[in-house]
Amino acid sequence: MGSLAAAIAVGLAALGASIGNGLIISRTVEGAARQPELVGTLRNLMLLGVALVEVIPILAVVIAFIVM
Repeated sequence: MGSLAAAIAVGLAALGASIGNGLIISRTVEGAARQPELVGTLRNLMLLGVALVEVIPILAVVIAFIVM
């Protein structure tokens, strides 16, 4: 039962991270379309945001291994 709970937690964390990445990237593209001169700044902020969002599923996997 513990491994099922860990699998569900990791799956939901991955789903949340993918939704978050999609929102970050779509808003970056919108911003670049509105103000093309800020593409470099927006790209840097996007990469930082994506990196921070990707930490969530990694932590979920670590916690799942600890729980099992």
